[in-house]
Amino acid sequence: MSDIQDNEAKTASRGADMVYYVEDDDNIRELTVYALTQAGIEAKGLRDDIEFRGACERRTPDAILLDIMLPGTDGLQILHRIRHTPNLAKVPVMMLTAKDTELDTVRALDDGADDYLAKPFGMMEMVSRVRALLRRSRIEPAETQPSVLSVGAIELWPSRREATVDGEELTLTMREFDLLEFLMKSPGEVFSREELLQRVWGWDFDGGSRTVDVHVQQLRSKLGSHADLIETVRGVGYRLRG
Repeated sequence: MSDIQDNEAKTASRGADMVYYVEDDDNIRELTVYALTQAGIEAKGLRDDIEFRGACERRTPDAILLDIMLPGTDGLQILHRIRHTPNLAKVPVMMLTAKDTELDTVRALDDGADDYLAKPFGMMEMVSRVRALLRRSRIEPAETQPSVLSVGAIELWPSRREATVDGEELTLTMREFDLLEFLMKSPGEVFSREELLQRVWGWDFDGGSRTVDVHVQQLRSKLGSHADLIETVRGVGYRLRG
């Protein structure tokens, strides 16, 4: 039995999380799946939407990695369908793509992606992000969370994963919700980008990432006239006005 098969057998036997990676480049797909498997994460590589649909019929994944540029149905179309499929709607999705423009990132986040990573990416960072994605997707027991958080016009229910502004429901990705919840738990407190990456995303990543900035921009756009509740503290990071 090969090392990969041996690891797959071990992870399957203990009911490990399953990650699907949809990528048409054989080399990238196989290397990524190998890295995840070696890290003890059960993973399956799929070439296109047809294979992805078939895999989902057999087993609902715990996380999904999607390339944007795919033959036939592209990653954004697949993402849109995922978010409108009952048994997949809440599965965390990370986009892995060569498209590193802010527009593509914003489109993916708007369509419901929880995270993104531009190619070429380091395997150690990719594995760390996937672990964080799986970890953050497990909602804490309701009794350990406040029933409702309220700051200004924003109200947020952690156990229900719901939030409103001026009484209107906010449609947030998983990571946007996590970021808003974290800031609302400590209104007025300033957090650096690095601290937010560690506390919200669960990453130990040293610089070079616009992940926090992009998510803050998205949150502000969805808060509308209350966007200024999330304040930029020059040279430090962000805080939610108390």
